[in-house]
Amino acid sequence: MTRVAFIGLGNMGGGMAANQAKAQRPVMAFDLSKAALEKAAGAGCSVAGSVAEAVKDAEVVITMLPAGPHVRQIYADEVLPNAPKSALLIDCSTIDVESARAVAAQAKAAGFRFADAPVSGGTAAAEAGTLAFMVGCDAADFPAVEEALKPMSRVTLRAGDHGAGQAAKICNNMVLGISMIGVCEALALAEKLGLDPVKFYEISSQSSGQCWSLTSYCPWPGPVPAAPSNRNYEGGFATAMMLKDLKLAQEAAAKSGAAAPLGAQAEGLYALFDRLGYGGKDFSAILNLFRGDLS
Repeated sequence: MTRVAFIGLGNMGGGMAANQAKAQRPVMAFDLSKAALEKAAGAGCSVAGSVAEAVKDAEVVITMLPAGPHVRQIYADEVLPNAPKSALLIDCSTIDVESARAVAAQAKAAGFRFADAPVSGGTAAAEAGTLAFMVGCDAADFPAVEEALKPMSRVTLRAGDHGAGQAAKICNNMVLGISMIGVCEALALAEKLGLDPVKFYEISSQSSGQCWSLTSYCPWPGPVPAAPSNRNYEGGFATAMMLKDLKLAQEAAAKSGAAAPLGAQAEGLYALFDRLGYGGKDFSAILNLFRGDLS
């Protein structure tokens, strides 16, 4: 049985670690949150008192952390000095491409195999084990990475070498952020024009306006029962996290000289929504900004 160390048990990581345990893999889990550790223990994980303790006997180390600085620090100070050299290291955080490549270089220099493998699918997919993984790694390491991620994955795709997984993720989430704004604007307009938004959903979901933001994650309550819109926009993918990803995309665009004007507009709108106090709500709640209903 593959011994897994799982570091970072937030909204995404908690469900991911639980699925590793469901696959009958011994999971040693660590997080700074006591509540998160208690939940992981209830899902069948063993609880570690530190990162060093979690990784010391691991065959696979999986991290799910908030941002690049956390990933750099945890790997440099805790993972690389304490994990067995034979361990496969996989970072599933969404971070900047530079940090992913820097950590990969550090890990390889220390004799480890490393992959950046950010995810798509949100908390529902994390809990269901149906995430999409975008992997940046050496080609020879990909079969081992794919096998390690299998209990959490619907599909695992190699995007290219180290950093390519992060590049794919920030580009994908820029598409998601932009498309959700378009869907929300259209729903708000439909309502103002006297068209039942649910009827608009029915029509657009079978017409050229069909997209994932509409048919899989509808921001209007009702049409998609699993969507956060039916839970007062709680859970799901927080506005603050979408804003973080859009900022990463804009930073990458600036460094590479790419034009991303709609991405910049989307970042500005989510920044406004965040400043208004809705950073903890699912990003699809931005519908209410366009409706003028922020009660």
